[in-house]
Amino acid sequence: MVVLTLILLAIQTPTEADYYAALRVAVPKSVELEVGGMQPLKDGSLLVCTRRGEVWRISNPLEEAPQFSLWAHGLQEPLGLWQQGEWIYSATRGELLRMRDSNGDGRADDFETINDDWDISGNYHEYNFGPRPDAEGNLWVTTNRAFGAETFGHKDWRGWALRLKPGEPMEPMAAGLRSPAGLELSPWGELFYTDNQGEWCGANKLSLVKEGAYYGHPFGIESAHLPASHVTYPGPNPDGILMPEAHTKLPNFQLPAVWFPYDKMGRSASGMAWDTSNGAFGPFAGQLFVGDQYQASVMRVSLQKVAGEWQGACYPFRKGLDAGVIRVRQANDGGLWVGMSDRGWPSLGTQGYGLQKLSWSGKLPFEIQQMRATPSGFTLQFTTAVDLVAMAASPPQLRLSSYTYELHSAYGSDEMETQELVIPEFHFSDDGRYLHCRVDGLREGYVHELHVEGLRSLAGTTLLHDVVYYTLLHIPTNDEGFGIED
Repeated sequence: MVVLTLILLAIQTPTEADYYAALRVAVPKSVELEVGGMQPLKDGSLLVCTRRGEVWRISNPLEEAPQFSLWAHGLQEPLGLWQQGEWIYSATRGELLRMRDSNGDGRADDFETINDDWDISGNYHEYNFGPRPDAEGNLWVTTNRAFGAETFGHKDWRGWALRLKPGEPMEPMAAGLRSPAGLELSPWGELFYTDNQGEWCGANKLSLVKEGAYYGHPFGIESAHLPASHVTYPGPNPDGILMPEAHTKLPNFQLPAVWFPYDKMGRSASGMAWDTSNGAFGPFAGQLFVGDQYQASVMRVSLQKVAGEWQGACYPFRKGLDAGVIRVRQANDGGLWVGMSDRGWPSLGTQGYGLQKLSWSGKLPFEIQQMRATPSGFTLQFTTAVDLVAMAASPPQLRLSSYTYELHSAYGSDEMETQELVIPEFHFSDDGRYLHCRVDGLREGYVHELHVEGLRSLAGTTLLHDVVYYTLLHIPTNDEGFGIED
């Protein structure tokens, strides 16, 4: 029995939880914490807004009995928090507002409307997300399209990215968004948003927010005729063309930097946060972490700039969270706060709402740290060195395919024009940290799905996740390095 136990321990496969624990915040039974936004405070406490219109201040959140105090209430479905100075900003259904506790009694007592230039009809799906600042300090909000019958009429500026300058009218900067549930400022000062798969949106995606861009959903595009619009009206969508073709046929059409393949990487991409902890959250500093509501998971993204555009790869990271992930936010100590709510939608989570914190154990997982495009194929960088002797004796199995999506009015898209690609040659760097692959048949505008089987690290472990999905917009013309500064 002892020998059998030792053998089982020796071959035990590491799990995500071995490297990233999901610590649970104990929520009082009297609080329904359907998280819509989070803001860490300097004293270690956390502000959390809920879709029910409350803002809770949580002190000592990871203690056995954290302290919950009601900081504000009466907001209309706030879906974001952001702090500038002493003010806390939030995008609600009808306004961008700011709040503060001016007398220090632990409750917000000063509320100001910053902008309410958009209208709402009362449709249940008229969510607004944000705000987030740009590099100049202007605040941005993204608006969800209405769903179902528009019983109360149609309103302008749904499915738009709005720039809000203090004391000035709103500026509708980009159009064609569907359900843009995540909005975040990158460490280098550019805004990105996530969108949800559905009609005119073949799969979940991550896109750079660009002035004048059209992202493909026509629901609110008629607003482009209005004087305030920064988007030129693109004309009607062709119904049933491939995404790379749409890029050439629709004026200002913007392909995403990253597609999240349906079910393989979740179904409902949501909030996101860059890891700016300089290693306190593990070996993925500078990368992006994205929530998924259906899968109750957090995904990982690395980006690469080629021909002036961002493109990159997505990777599984941490599944098995309590409920559908709505927001993620980096904690002061480098961990990752995860705010959750199912709101009646299906989710693989077992709870209806909750708050957790992902914390790195300090152990280094054997992972594909990042995948980069090269002129001849792809290069993989690993978090730790590969066992080159073992790989010489038994080489890994690499399987690569590519596919794209269709721009059409039907819900979602199948993977279109799938092709198996040939990798005629691959080799490891001398230090075992890189795998260079030559690929025949690279296709611009297509997702490239790579499975890496049979790799072993010097410690004898297999890859924690052996699949990666790279959205190739452009094939590089020269070898570009690793890192967001490229």
